[in-house]
Amino acid sequence: MKTIIIILSVSFASLGYLNAQNLYSTSNGETSFFSETPVENIAAVNKFGQAILNTSTNDIVVQMNMKQFDFPNKLMQEHFNENYIESAKYPKAVFKGKINEKIDFTKNGTYDISATGDFNLHGVSKPRTFKGKITIAQGSIGLTTDFEVALTEHNIEVPKVVFMKIAQTIQVKNKYSLAPYVSKK
Repeated sequence: MKTIIIILSVSFASLGYLNAQNLYSTSNGETSFFSETPVENIAAVNKFGQAILNTSTNDIVVQMNMKQFDFPNKLMQEHFNENYIESAKYPKAVFKGKINEKIDFTKNGTYDISATGDFNLHGVSKPRTFKGKITIAQGSIGLTTDFEVALTEHNIEVPKVVFMKIAQTIQVKNKYSLAPYVSKK
């Protein structure tokens, strides 16, 4: 996990954004998804999402290792990684974007936000705008979002045999708590 934060930091540094006092990060953000159909519901959670936010530029990067989604049924997890997401070929989901609203990150409170950027899943990058909330409290930043992912937009194919068991649009929820970035020297 530390390696991912360092890579994200290097990415910001190469863009001229690295000013440690304005960076907030996490390596244990929670992303969950839910697929509801009349035949079967599928849910999974990943508690190792990484994010880095530059509060002076509003740039944000969120990424996760797809193999770290945990399913209650291990056979579902195997099918998810091998047949649908193809985690060996497309190991990460990444959003790189910018928060659109001007937020005063020095003031405690909860703010409605949207972030526009590129969302890459299953090797397909799409421009997206995600809506959510930022909560600022005692030097930490909470980030929550709820959004949908259409499988066809990311070339995720569902075989006809299980078509009725997997929703074509997946509900995704994120809950990340970011703290001031500390360099790992």
